[in-house]
Amino acid sequence: MKKRNLISILLYVLILALVFSFLIRVLQPQNDGLSYSQVVSLLEDGKVKAFVVQGDTITLQLSEPYAGKTVLTAALSDVERFRQEQWDTIQQQVAAGTLESYDFRSGRTVSPYDWVIPLTLAGLIVLLVWFLLVSRSSGNNSNPLASFGRARANLGAPGGKKVTFDDVAGADEEKAELQEVVDFLRDPKKYTDIGARIPHGILLVGPPGTGKTLLAKAVAGEADVQFLSISGSDFVEMYVGVGASRVRDLFNQAKKIAPAIIFIDEIDAVGRKRGSGLGGGHDEREQTLNQMLVEMDGFDRTEGVIVLAATNRADILDPALLRPGRFDRQIYVGAPDCKGREEILKVHAKNKRLDDSVDLHTVALATSGFTGADLSNLMNEAAILAARENRPALNMNDLNEAVMKVVAGPEKRSRVRLQEDLRLTAIHEAGHAVAMYHLPTHDPVRQISIIPRGQALGLTWSLPQSESSHLTRNQMYEQIVGLLGGRVAEALFLGDISTGASSDIDRASKLARDMIARYGMDEALGTISYTTGDEVFIGRDYEKTKSYSEKIAGTIDERVKLLMDKAYAQCEDILKKDADKLHTITDFLLKHEVMSGKQFRECMEGKPIDETADTNLFRDYEY
Repeated sequence: MKKRNLISILLYVLILALVFSFLIRVLQPQNDGLSYSQVVSLLEDGKVKAFVVQGDTITLQLSEPYAGKTVLTAALSDVERFRQEQWDTIQQQVAAGTLESYDFRSGRTVSPYDWVIPLTLAGLIVLLVWFLLVSRSSGNNSNPLASFGRARANLGAPGGKKVTFDDVAGADEEKAELQEVVDFLRDPKKYTDIGARIPHGILLVGPPGTGKTLLAKAVAGEADVQFLSISGSDFVEMYVGVGASRVRDLFNQAKKIAPAIIFIDEIDAVGRKRGSGLGGGHDEREQTLNQMLVEMDGFDRTEGVIVLAATNRADILDPALLRPGRFDRQIYVGAPDCKGREEILKVHAKNKRLDDSVDLHTVALATSGFTGADLSNLMNEAAILAARENRPALNMNDLNEAVMKVVAGPEKRSRVRLQEDLRLTAIHEAGHAVAMYHLPTHDPVRQISIIPRGQALGLTWSLPQSESSHLTRNQMYEQIVGLLGGRVAEALFLGDISTGASSDIDRASKLARDMIARYGMDEALGTISYTTGDEVFIGRDYEKTKSYSEKIAGTIDERVKLLMDKAYAQCEDILKKDADKLHTITDFLLKHEVMSGKQFRECMEGKPIDETADTNLFRDYEY
């Protein structure tokens, strides 16, 4: 229906354009192309019997044919000049009886443009108005013009495939908090009778990929209510008033099908702090936000409509949106712990065939920091690898490669590398590994590789012994020492340094600056934070001045350099003492390309290295 309506409009416009073109061609006065001097010459030669001037057009009636015509039309660029210059000639011609009549008429010549163009525009306006009225009266929502201000929400029907809390793993506390919403939607009278009020809105906050959208769908599935989902960017348009209109339509739809859940994903696209743009406040996005605030205040708590929203940038949301009565409750959905990761892996392994060697608990241990989306991608990559090798089931090698692929990218064995580059990479990675081994709080080394992955020419994998929510000053410092291991090894054993340590230096410098300026871990500067966050939010922070003086800024730079120099010196001492082991690791990597954690420990403990040992990342891994 939508396509047919558009075709009809285009057909009408085409017909009107053709009619317009025809009328212009037929009705436009024909100009014979006479110049001003030719008109004057005909008049002075006494060949003009009569003439009429109207507007900038002169019509001549000749006493004898000129160019086969007795009536000619010409354009006068300056009528007043013609009158003044030829007035004496005209009077003489009249007195002589050569010029029988003449007329200078006021006003301008009526052109077809004067009425055809307005008529065409009026016809188009009437056509469009009629089209809109007919569409609305017939309830045709497929019309793009009629539906321009409608919310583009996806409606999930209760009868379809439902998502329940059983489909959500690794978020037990979050599900417990949302269970209240489910109970209210199932039996609102239980809450209203006792005088309790359910939250108007619930904001799900957390990093990308942690399952915020899945949790919202699960709430609707558990309560068996309608689920209206829309993205925050769907409200934002360049046309004034469209966003606000879509907000009104969204809430009206929810009220009609209540009980229902409205889910707004990426609400930060429309809910940013007002006045946060460089151009000031009153733009279309802010009008949309204002309408959303009004709508959230405007519906009754007994109507059975609850608003869920998700964002990973709660820091930039407008405070008016977060106050009680709108989004009363915030639920943080973070990365899962080891137990949660194992449950998520089991969910994503349901439709996959696993080899008997697969231990999802070990995979969960080795994937600290992975989100639900990361784990889903990991299992899918492992399945793709198994299918590529024509194996009927996934094994631990597939999962090992999948973890590395997700984190660092696929192997690039085909890359041609010079022997000098390979040796530099081997020494660099050996420097990291040896330094990490002598740092008590550093995560143990699980694998060393000089096989390129992604943008990295080599990798030293260190996986945590345990999961901790905090980092101590000593842990952060020893991380800096470990990161500098590659650069120090290059300087000590090659007599030169390379660009390969750029990423390591960036991370080490950030850690050092955070320790001193953010976490108050420096004695000279005291327990004071000199930062306001990691990111500059334009509009909020653009004109914000530093909360400390230039002298303090210089002191911060000095203390960061002192800390980096101290870490460099300590790393240098470690590598000098174990230079022989570093060279052994380098030679092993040049020969085998990969060294497992077990092989690395054998080398550092002075034991013979088992060159046939399995290099799988998960081998010999436990807390």
